[in-house]
Amino acid sequence: MKLYGDFTKEDWKKSLKIEEKYIPETFILHGEWEHHENLLLWKNILANDQWLPEWNTVIGDHHERKVGFSNVFGGPSAAITAHLFGTLGTEKFIQTGYFGGLSRDVNYGDILIVTGAYMEDGVSQWYSPGDTMVYADHDLIEAAIGFCERKGYQYVTGSVFSTSAMYMETAEIVKGWSEDGHFGVDMETATTFAIAKYFKRRAIGLLNLSDHIINGDTFYSTTEEISQIMDETDRRIRELALYLSTLDLS
Repeated sequence: MKLYGDFTKEDWKKSLKIEEKYIPETFILHGEWEHHENLLLWKNILANDQWLPEWNTVIGDHHERKVGFSNVFGGPSAAITAHLFGTLGTEKFIQTGYFGGLSRDVNYGDILIVTGAYMEDGVSQWYSPGDTMVYADHDLIEAAIGFCERKGYQYVTGSVFSTSAMYMETAEIVKGWSEDGHFGVDMETATTFAIAKYFKRRAIGLLNLSDHIINGDTFYSTTEEISQIMDETDRRIRELALYLSTLDLS
């Protein structure tokens, strides 16, 4: 008897009824609770030769390269997509979404190019047992920095603390994360990085500041001005993620 952890590439291809040509070179995993608008957007972006394997996933062509997008929320959700397509042979995983700010060196409008993630998400330890940090691919980091500098986009680089219990955050807890040097906190990046490491793939995180929690901001104190800045930052992150999807780093 085979269970999911025993499945090979051929097992997954058979289970999903997927042809080799539909396996994406790059997969973008977007961490956000609201999914409907994101899926509509990415169905338009990846409109050519489109395939919809799951309710939260779209695969299509971008500049003659196969790219996947999946709307996920939390480590377990990210793992379902990343593990499956890691087995199938996807080479690059790009985690997008949002982070709570833990550093006063980051501002609304910055793209956080994630260099590493602290593993408190509850999933990553299964893929990288014994570790506490997992790291982004150096070549993808350098390519992302170069893109932002050419375009004049605000960016910072640093690590995030990945957790599975966002509503358990307190001022005292986040102060400790900040003092440890993390730029932000999210829910998915450590999962995606650890699974990429497990399958020997490349990964990077590109995150948008949603609530500057070290300053006392929350989702519920967001102003219209901040919302507009976040929307533009989301657009820039999509542009950057699609650029990275076109790179041949082999």
